[in-house]
Amino acid sequence: MRAVADALSAALVLYRRGAVELRHPLELVRTARDATTLGPVVTTLAHATRAAGSTTALIDDRGPITFEQLDQASNRLANGLAARGVTTGTVLGAMCRDHRGLVLSLVAAGKLGARIVLLNTGTAGPQLTAVLEREQIGVLLVDAEFADLFDELPPEISIILTRAGETNQRGLPTIHGISASRSALPLLAPEDPGGIVVLTSGTTGTPKGAPRGKVSPLQSAQFLDRIPLPKASTIVLAAPLFHGTGLSQLILGWALGNTMVVLPDRFDPRRTLAAVARHRASALVLVPTMLQRIVDLDPAVLAEYDTTALTVIFSAGSALSPDLSRRTAQHFGDVLYNLYASTEVAVAAVATPQDLREAPGTVGRPPVGCRVAVYDENRRRITTPGVVGTLFVASGLSFTGYTDGTGKEIVDGMHSTGDLGHFDDEGRWFIDGRDDDMVISGGENIYPLEVEYLLVDRPDVLEAAVVGVPDRDFGQRLRAYVVRAPDSSCTEQEIKDYVRETLARHKVPRDVRFVSELPRNATGKVLRHRLEAVDTP
Repeated sequence: MRAVADALSAALVLYRRGAVELRHPLELVRTARDATTLGPVVTTLAHATRAAGSTTALIDDRGPITFEQLDQASNRLANGLAARGVTTGTVLGAMCRDHRGLVLSLVAAGKLGARIVLLNTGTAGPQLTAVLEREQIGVLLVDAEFADLFDELPPEISIILTRAGETNQRGLPTIHGISASRSALPLLAPEDPGGIVVLTSGTTGTPKGAPRGKVSPLQSAQFLDRIPLPKASTIVLAAPLFHGTGLSQLILGWALGNTMVVLPDRFDPRRTLAAVARHRASALVLVPTMLQRIVDLDPAVLAEYDTTALTVIFSAGSALSPDLSRRTAQHFGDVLYNLYASTEVAVAAVATPQDLREAPGTVGRPPVGCRVAVYDENRRRITTPGVVGTLFVASGLSFTGYTDGTGKEIVDGMHSTGDLGHFDDEGRWFIDGRDDDMVISGGENIYPLEVEYLLVDRPDVLEAAVVGVPDRDFGQRLRAYVVRAPDSSCTEQEIKDYVRETLARHKVPRDVRFVSELPRNATGKVLRHRLEAVDTP
């Protein structure tokens, strides 16, 4: 009964948002059929090509390319890869910046029915080697800047470069070279989608692989239910495509007939704002750290760029502080939507501008088709507002397990997110921190995120991370790592006094370390284990 109700509700959301046209039932049937064999990226591109082939699908540093051109180019690449022995049994790995080479690789893999693993551009060394071995990657599609990371590869693993115009001193083949003389006619559809593997953040060890195979088009409604993404407009994707946020919004943006603008180089706040202004973008997709760097720009710099066309700033990937949501609203207006999700459970909750204004720090409410619940340490469901426990989520996009055979804890059919949280009297959800980040000091449970949010509320603090460190008397004590704002001279004692004025005594950091920046991964999550390692004598 719940599944049927969710499906009907999802269909209504998609119709209301303009993602489906009831006037074209044959197209709906064809799209649903494609999804069972081709996967979401190819299915969405095929639908957009049939609906508006001459419309610009993507803009990168090489300029615009239409849906039809992208479809044909991916056919050539798929035929070229097939000629090099890539089959449905091949596992591809992609390590690329955001550009059409990565998009073509994703689409070609889907057309071949080959699995493709999206490698984080920040992964290197033993972690990268472990991922390659575990995922059994046979062909690597990489930008030239990353090619040296694979010098010690076994000879049976081939490397193909993905970005046009790159210096190729090693004589490696390129996707453009192997596509050049190939047919643009489509291949026969595979029997099953090869699937896309998105890696976890790896903040606590080697990144794990979370595979995505068949996905119902109805599950797009989970994003559209509470986020009014534009239709037939332009979206700037600042979030990386190897991350679930960027990948999901590429697919959803195409489903709505949008032109997607990707930025191939490392994130730069001014370049991102310039892209929004130049293309009159209606939506901007990023992670909170990127948004933080944008609003931290001097007001005079922000005023240089006309961003008045923005109706949606879509943020996801890590915690969004109340201070950041407030400052975003001050400059851009009520356009910020924050998605709470994870690689494993996908969509969990969405906070609208109204949610963020009325309940700063909230991650909002579950959209259609999603369930969120909180359980205590004995896995009894908590039904009282304000009581903290472990969050569990169910959605049609939840994964079925990691590629190494392990999985997340499941209770009542819902997967653990690994986060601690609670809900309020209005049914809004709040994240109190990771369950493995909780600090027990003198018998008191402390959630560092609460202290971090308080610290970044100070105008003379740009960033803060709070961790637990061993203490002889209390078991653990809090240590704060603080990035001062420019020209700030706040002291350790001022930071302690500030926390003491607002929070309980046991939440006051015993140590404060001032640092130039916090170590983060490519999606903006703080690498807490590196903070502790830096401070080890």
